[in-house]
Amino acid sequence: MVSGQTPSSTQVLRMIEREWIVWKRIWRGSVFSAFVAPVLYLAAMGVGLGDLIDQSSGNVQGVSYLAFVAPGLLAASLVMNAAGESLWPVLGGVKWVGSYHAAVSTPVESSDVYLGQLLWGVIRGAFNAAVFLVVASVMGGVESVWGVLAIPAAVLGALAIAAPLSAWAIGRDDDASFALIMRLGIFPLFLFSGTFFPVSQLPDAIEWLAVFSPLWHAVELCRGATTGGAAGANTLAAVAVHVVVLVGFVGAGAWFGTRAFRRVLTR
Repeated sequence: MVSGQTPSSTQVLRMIEREWIVWKRIWRGSVFSAFVAPVLYLAAMGVGLGDLIDQSSGNVQGVSYLAFVAPGLLAASLVMNAAGESLWPVLGGVKWVGSYHAAVSTPVESSDVYLGQLLWGVIRGAFNAAVFLVVASVMGGVESVWGVLAIPAAVLGALAIAAPLSAWAIGRDDDASFALIMRLGIFPLFLFSGTFFPVSQLPDAIEWLAVFSPLWHAVELCRGATTGGAAGANTLAAVAVHVVVLVGFVGAGAWFGTRAFRRVLTR
């Protein structure tokens, strides 16, 4: 059918319901990447390495290393998972499984497919972030009651990656470039967006590149929330800038995505 321009809330919910039904059958396969791996990173980097750093320097940006790295890992884990879910599953919905074409043969529109896929990622991301935040709190990595705001901040960062990346992925003929995107695009974000150390430690010539990283903006928001402003975004102006940048990524991705999904699913 010919796809319309405006998503329908009812049909978007149908797409979310479909994703929920599928996820209930395969959720065990995502436990490691969604929960176990981030917690292991937190234990190794925040507690193991963190003790050494705290003993030598006392703190990082005024907080313990555990408190510094926990919000970074929270944001990074959601971004990494969102990137993976925006590549292979999206192409699979067109090329291998055909679930997207099946959906648009019903009253569901291409924009409903796109938005439903993004919102399902938001729901999963919020749940994963909540679990991680509870674990981090128990370990002593959350120093402020405002830490709960790290959940929407991390989800917004993940959405800033998922919106444009899924729009790009649906137009590929195969997945040959996906591993390259993860290795040369997403993984460097994980390493150099303030997750493990302040970006001010980077050489001056490349430190400014952090402003183009959605993950850095998400990390700053999460860190500001979990530390009560002791580290990360610590003023309303800084918070506003980070939010505006992330919303800009989401908006640009959504503009591109609705058109890309319509082009692919109606030809």
